[in-house]
Formats: sequence, C-alpha cells, structure tokens
Amino acid sequence: MSGGTVYIVLFRGVGGKTQLPVAPLREKLALAGFENVATYINSGNAVVRSALPRHEVVEKVADVCAREFAFDKAIYAVARAEWTALIANNPFPDAVDVPKFLHAAILDGDPPEERLAALRDLAGEGDRLAVVNRVAYLHTPGGLSQSKLGEKFDKGIGVPNTARNWNTVLKLAELAAAADA
Repeated sequence: MSGGTVYIVLFRGVGGKTQLPVAPLREKLALAGFENVATYINSGNAVVRSALPRHEVVEKVADVCAREFAFDKAIYAVARAEWTALIANNPFPDAVDVPKFLHAAILDGDPPEERLAALRDLAGEGDRLAVVNRVAYLHTPGGLSQSKLGEKFDKGIGVPNTARNWNTVLKLAELAAAADA
C-alpha cells in the first residue's frame, strides 16, 4: 500500500437522467490506480485513497468518469480531515436528531453576503442557514423540498456547490475512516 490521503469524492448532479453506477465506478476508479475505493448509494459519492495532490485526484477521477460514463459535471474532493472538521463545525447540533433535514453543501467559493441574506429571507419556520469554512449548513425541519429556502438554495447561494444530507455525511465519514485504516 502506497498510503496517501483519503478523499471523499462528491459528484454534482447525479440522479434522474445522470447516473454513475456504483459497482462500475468502484471498479474503474480502482483500475485507475486509486486505493481502498468505496462508493455509497447511486447519488454520486465515492471514497478513494491516493498519494496524488487533490487537483490531480479530481482530474483523474474526471477523466475516468468522462471516458467510462460520459459524466462531465463538477467533481469535488474533500480530504478526510476536512470532512471530520465539516462534521465538527456543524452550527446546528440540535438538527442531527433528524439527519435527513440537515444538509451540508461544499461550496466552490465564498458566497456573497447579499445572496446569503436573500436566502435567509426565504426561510420558513425553523429553517436555518449558516456558512462555515466554505460549507453551507442548511436545516429545513419541514423537509428540503417543502422549504422555499431549500428550493432556492442551489442557485441562490451564488457559487457552485454540491450538498449531501447528514445521513450521507456520516456514512461517508465512516467509509473514509475504513479507507484510512
């Protein structure tokens, strides 16, 4: 084993017509030289270990996905230590009791303050939004699809992003820990 960093790889826009089948994805990533490859549900989540720097991991994964699956959307790679910090930095610890109503969105930059204010203005009863270290935490206790804040978040935040619910966040942490063992 060559060691390296464990990355949680998040694919934007998987679902509906855009699919990344997990078993073939695992196989192709392993053939590309990634170690300890794991995938989680058909919504665009993988864990890999690599000695490559992050930008090369993203490039290599993107190349595999374009060639093998005709997938050309954004790909994010978050180091395991960063993922652990993402969990620790959750500003809504009371929201983890119903993890499907708490989302963490990896942001591709700092959102403009006026965009955040506009989103917060849409918040319904109990809805909350906070950004910590380029991660947006979105708590919609009535359900993401039932919330105006949830409905407008993706485009309203003003920066490219990809979000996962807290169940997925925790499962990916578990898979990353196993890949790092």
